Amino acid sequence: MASWLVTGANRGIGLALCRLLQARGDSVIAVCRTPSAELQALAVRIEAGIELTSSASLDNLATRLSGVRLDGAILNAGILEADNLESFSAESLRRQFELNALAPLLLARALLPNLPAGSRLGLISSRMGSIDDNGSGGYYGYRLSKTALNMAGRSLAVDLKPRGIAVAILHPGMVATRMVGFAGIPPEQAATGLLAQLDALSLETSGRFWHANGEELPW
Repeated sequence: MASWLVTGANRGIGLALCRLLQARGDSVIAVCRTPSAELQALAVRIEAGIELTSSASLDNLATRLSGVRLDGAILNAGILEADNLESFSAESLRRQFELNALAPLLLARALLPNLPAGSRLGLISSRMGSIDDNGSGGYYGYRLSKTALNMAGRSLAVDLKPRGIAVAILHPGMVATRMVGFAGIPPEQAATGLLAQLDALSLETSGRFWHANGEELPW
């Protein structure tokens, strides 16, 4: 039985990941600010009250997880604030950068004592963080933060390879969650694809940018 940690676990893709991992017999640690009724209905360990943009909260989580071995961690929590050239604000850009890029990097570092050789780290990014794929503009905060996350993931892959930890940078697809007004594929479909990529991940493929459908994406 493998042990996995999932952030943003109270709904959407995170909740679907928890369900699938539990259904296949894995142990799950679900991290969130406030657990939903759906998450509480699952037989998983819930670490609630965690604000990922707070250093004190991350320290608290690391203390709670002291001595816990993880076979994998999926850092999924994120936000999207729709904006364009005329409407974006510095405050919005900072909010998105802090949760989408800085928080996963800080949490990945905090979890290193829990991640032995052979473990896997999944960063849930977005195709909107691809510079080559940007043909529509806009969404400045989300695009900037996800591009930064991609770079963090690539650096983590380099730095963690000697420790035997593989890193996947993952785009789930357009998923029907609250973030995008429930337009897109079901979260369960996205979660199935994401887990397939993580299960196939190795040190040889570490640091690449993957679509959940198996397509390698441009930077």
